[in-house]
Amino acid sequence: MFKNIKTFLAFVVSFSLLATSSYADAVKKYATGEFSLSTLSEKERIKELKWFQKAAKPFKGMEINVLSETIPTHEYESKTLTKAFEEITGIKVNHQLLGEGEVVQAVQTQMQTGRNLYDAYINDSDLIGTHSRLQLAVNLTDWMAGEGKAVTLPTLDIDDFIGKSFTTGPDGKLYQLPDQQFANLYWFRKDWFDRADIKKGFKAKYGYDLGVPVNWSAYEDIAEYFTNDVKEIDGVRVYGHMDYGKRAPDLGWRMTDAWLSMAGAGSVGKPNGVPVDEWGIRMEQGTCNPVGADVARGGAANGPAAVYAIRKWDEWLRAYAPPGAASMDFYQSLPALSSGNVAQQIFWYTAFTASMVAPKSSGNKTVDDNGNPLWRMGPSPKGPYWDEGMKLGYQDAGSWTLFKSTPVERRKAAWLYAQFVVSKTVSLKKSHVGLTIIRDSDINHKSFTERAPKLGGLVEFYRSPNRVLWSPTGVNVPDYPKLAQIWWQQIGDVNSGAFTPQEAMDRLAEEMNLVMSRMEAADKANNTYGGCGPRLSEPKGADYWLGQPGSPKAKRDEKPQGKTVPYEKAWN
Repeated sequence: MFKNIKTFLAFVVSFSLLATSSYADAVKKYATGEFSLSTLSEKERIKELKWFQKAAKPFKGMEINVLSETIPTHEYESKTLTKAFEEITGIKVNHQLLGEGEVVQAVQTQMQTGRNLYDAYINDSDLIGTHSRLQLAVNLTDWMAGEGKAVTLPTLDIDDFIGKSFTTGPDGKLYQLPDQQFANLYWFRKDWFDRADIKKGFKAKYGYDLGVPVNWSAYEDIAEYFTNDVKEIDGVRVYGHMDYGKRAPDLGWRMTDAWLSMAGAGSVGKPNGVPVDEWGIRMEQGTCNPVGADVARGGAANGPAAVYAIRKWDEWLRAYAPPGAASMDFYQSLPALSSGNVAQQIFWYTAFTASMVAPKSSGNKTVDDNGNPLWRMGPSPKGPYWDEGMKLGYQDAGSWTLFKSTPVERRKAAWLYAQFVVSKTVSLKKSHVGLTIIRDSDINHKSFTERAPKLGGLVEFYRSPNRVLWSPTGVNVPDYPKLAQIWWQQIGDVNSGAFTPQEAMDRLAEEMNLVMSRMEAADKANNTYGGCGPRLSEPKGADYWLGQPGSPKAKRDEKPQGKTVPYEKAWN
């Protein structure tokens, strides 16, 4: 093909220049195209993308594999951002999407076997207690300052991440990098709540105004009123509550996602209660060793507040939710709100805001003809055991996690991709696509001010100083995969009628203690948890602990007077 060596070398040089030119063109293409909506100027975007291009040179031509759960944010990453990253850096990324349970299972398998299944994971920061103890995940603080320094973005700006505290271990080190974030908030049909006839009827029956419920009593009154008094709106049978109850793994994280803390089971503290967290696990301040989950050991998993929380979940599901809800799982229950027959939902994930603002033409019955939401999201109502200064709800922070079992070169390439999809060049556009905001600079951008009226309260929540009351599972949970799988089985037994809420929570606390005792033995024998595994305390009895201040809390009046506020004042 080539007549002499000079011709061949000339071809190689020209091809190399062409390839270099195409990568340079990709920087300009994306800086002025897909990523033109950014908190950075065009010049700053080009500079940041050129850094990725330069840092990726040693890995050009490499193909890496990463894994995350399936939500709109990650779909955008897997379809659009992998393509942009490859065009700019020459690194091909296979970004696989699976269900949340399957992601946790893959993470657990890689930790247990040491086999490199994926080069990086986006897994929930709920595993922070696990990753900071098992010493299998890469300590990102040390990584960025040491082995990964050359591939760490100078403009990453860790302090700009609103979920940084969620991914920090007891040692003060960062173990995960937030990629997407969403909360569990209260959701309601504002158009129905604003109707004069409905407001008048509620006030006549309950003696206070219909509005955003401040406490669980008001939520229950509203659920009762819409289900059994209003019954029908515009020819549609309506219900005052929505939830799910199928005996499946997602029922477990329905409860561990701060349901008990909303009722008031934990201690005062942020981002999680100290010494008792929302799982009911006690870990004394200044230590890293959980001492138990049952009331006899100072935990709260089977205390009055936790039992009340489970009882209300079961009662409301049976009495006020649409037919069949009790046999639905999380994914089956999702379409219920957009079908337009539910008045409110106490525990609604903002990750689904994107689907709830879909146009009416797509079948979404909760927006008007102009695409304006007929609904709003508000603060979570407080249970009767809730005390000022406590965590009030859950906030998911799906976060990039690297493992020591991943070969270093592959880990570096994956780290580049992880930073790329959360970089300031990319993150604002991604936030508008998936509505799972991770940066302060993004939520305070003027584009979100302009879009706020179309998002039903999402912007108001993330700009509110009270957002700190919503946080993920914290460091009291020593091994999330091992303990989380216990929950759904015990809670499922309540829905089936096999056990009462008290019996189920007694069994749950006992099971958690049993699993934690095995962790304690492994830690003592092999330093499995770096000395931060459980150290179960001697039981002192429920009477002793329920007589002490703080959590676990003795039984209170569980049906105080209902209280509401107008939506306009809800975030104040």
